[in-house]
Amino acid sequence: MQKNKKYQGRLVVVAAPSGAGKGTLLKHVREQLPNIAMTVSATTRKPRPGERHGVEYYFYTSEAFDRLIAEDALVEWAHVHGQRYGTLKSELDRVLVGDNIVIFELDVQGMRRIRAMYPDMISVFIAPPSMEELKQRLILRGTNAAEDVVLRTKNAEKEMEAQHEFDHIVVNDEVERASHELMVIICDS
Repeated sequence: MQKNKKYQGRLVVVAAPSGAGKGTLLKHVREQLPNIAMTVSATTRKPRPGERHGVEYYFYTSEAFDRLIAEDALVEWAHVHGQRYGTLKSELDRVLVGDNIVIFELDVQGMRRIRAMYPDMISVFIAPPSMEELKQRLILRGTNAAEDVVLRTKNAEKEMEAQHEFDHIVVNDEVERASHELMVIICDS
């Protein structure tokens, strides 16, 4: 980590191919660390009853969201279920204080974008022990059709080629060991 940090907290980006076990590892880590800070996301969807701007979400029209993108005011954003969701730079800066840790679960492209804005962030790539093991995990999930397993495996091969761009690589060969390794990286980096 560079010494000239513009913020106090820790920003961690975790990426992995589908089936590598990123969600499982992060669930274990979040259960152990009390200082995980959450950002409030921006969205183009309409508020549900009782939801307030700036509390559950920052609600924007499509035009206003377009302006946020044009002004480079978002750290990351994506289309989800016909709406757009993203993280405001100002929101991330708000929670990156003290000993807070903000963890983003993103893809390789998302990591690259955040690194460009926050070069002091910590990046961790979760790798499967082998491509064969990854394929077996996808099949054993029971939620992926055969053609989906083929597509996810092919995408995983491309993602694995980018693992050298990350600060750390954690091989998820055993959940307890790998989650401990991930937690050490997050706490000691």
